[in-house]
Amino acid sequence: MKKLVDFLEEEMKAAFEKAGYDGSFAKVTLSNRPDLCEYQCNGAMAAAKTYHKAPIMIAGDVLTHLQESEALEDVQAVNPGFINMKVKKEFLSSYAEEMRKSEQLGVEHAAQKKRIIMDFGGANVAKPLHVGHLRSAVIGESLKRILRFKGHEVIGDVHLGDWGYQMGLVITELQKRNPDLPYFDEQFTGEYPEEAPFTINDLEEIYPYASAYAKEHEDYKEEALKATFELQNGRRGYRALWKHIMNVSIADLKKNYENLNVTFDLWKGEADAQPYIPDMVEMLKEKGFAHLDQGALVVDVKEETDTKEIPPCMILKSDGAALYDTTDLATLVEREELYQPDEVIYVVDKRQELHFVQVFRCAKKTGIVPEDTKLTFIGFGTMNGKDGKPFKTRAGGVMRLSDLIREINEEMSQKIAENRTVAPEEAEKTAQMVGLAALKYGDLSNQASKDYVFDLDKFSSFEGNTGPYILYTIVRIKSILNKYAENGGNLDTCSVKAPHSDSERALMLEAAKFTAVLDQAYEELAPHKICGYIYDLANSFNRFYHDNRILGEEDEEKKQGYIALLDLVRTILETSIDLLGFEAPERM
Repeated sequence: MKKLVDFLEEEMKAAFEKAGYDGSFAKVTLSNRPDLCEYQCNGAMAAAKTYHKAPIMIAGDVLTHLQESEALEDVQAVNPGFINMKVKKEFLSSYAEEMRKSEQLGVEHAAQKKRIIMDFGGANVAKPLHVGHLRSAVIGESLKRILRFKGHEVIGDVHLGDWGYQMGLVITELQKRNPDLPYFDEQFTGEYPEEAPFTINDLEEIYPYASAYAKEHEDYKEEALKATFELQNGRRGYRALWKHIMNVSIADLKKNYENLNVTFDLWKGEADAQPYIPDMVEMLKEKGFAHLDQGALVVDVKEETDTKEIPPCMILKSDGAALYDTTDLATLVEREELYQPDEVIYVVDKRQELHFVQVFRCAKKTGIVPEDTKLTFIGFGTMNGKDGKPFKTRAGGVMRLSDLIREINEEMSQKIAENRTVAPEEAEKTAQMVGLAALKYGDLSNQASKDYVFDLDKFSSFEGNTGPYILYTIVRIKSILNKYAENGGNLDTCSVKAPHSDSERALMLEAAKFTAVLDQAYEELAPHKICGYIYDLANSFNRFYHDNRILGEEDEEKKQGYIALLDLVRTILETSIDLLGFEAPERM
């Protein structure tokens, strides 16, 4: 289904060409002065230079060919050469009805279906998720849904940190506490226990203790580094312990991500890339891409056009150890071998941009990925407290994600209890749904690359540009539609009618923007565009709601038009919040 603006642009192009001007000047945009018109074309201004003619004269020439327009009414040429337009109300209502009846509200799939791997999550095993993991998960999940909505095959990969120094720390501390476990006996040849000798709570206490202790005790740190080395080189007992750590951690991570309504198709990590490293390193040497620099093996990735220094991509340290560069490149080797993606998207902290510039350039230069495989970096900003610094607990530590979610749920539970509109047995589930909306909308309504302040009072409010306000609007619409059905009305026999009032027209126009907004959010990989749009749509609905009697409307045909429009708006809002990664309750 064409976007509304595309319909208008086609008519404008035909009018330009009939008037003797190039159709490329017929660009139509939303008006930046909605008090004057709904859409505008400024092409006559640009055409004036080409045709050496006053823009108002060109606009006047074009106008003569728009008098019989199917879609436009009240078209005016305004000095110095603007063409201002209003959409015909009959065309507007028929467009809205076509959206309502169309699959995906008229949003078309991308012309070319792609296989996309999305790398988001990035949690480290043996550690609890904290607020620093929130943005990658929330933004990545929304982008995954948007890309799938446009028809692409998207494979989400959590890409765990599961192979580094933290593993050595955990193993070292476990040995200190339980030296008699068979995992530490190099002579042991039997079967290791199936059940882990620790719980997730144990791990969450062991890792920070070991990490802090190693910073103060060099000998302990050396032990942990040695344990890491032995694990990575196949020591049998350590590999068995590692599997226990992985199983216990992943079970807990899945539960935490589930609470965020975030899912992954792949639960791979750095360890999965390890088998690909030796052959990759050999290839880089053989083909002359890699060379030694102060004992380290590096690939130069600087380009002549660079205006700032881009260091070489380091493949192996001087002691032969692999780094993040190595692992990320080997992961691309693995992804190419197993999935042959058309694009790989990384949703990570924007402070890692230089790392990914190096990795992407190295991957392309060395042929690790084909030239036509797109590598995309989406860097997000920091979630800060009201003091403008990275978000912390009241005690000053990094807040666990589960604690943040619990805090929001408690806040929403209290507000819902005060409203007394939800039965006690529903209240907890409703609070969780509204809490998740507050958290996700609060994050996604900001442009991903920008830092933002996490303000619980603001995000949990039922007024203003918040998730709870959007949900409250949806619940209000659903309540009206349910009452209509309870009173014997049939949605299937309703259709959107030409608007009778300014607020109805404004709501219809706002609804008609959905396809254009969705395509923009998709093209720019920008969920915040959807947030801004549904806030405007919710405001338009609430103005319409306050200006018109809906269920009390005595003119049955007019009432049916209202109901059909509300049905469309509800579908748009529910589709949009699903793309953002949350849903609305039945009551609030």
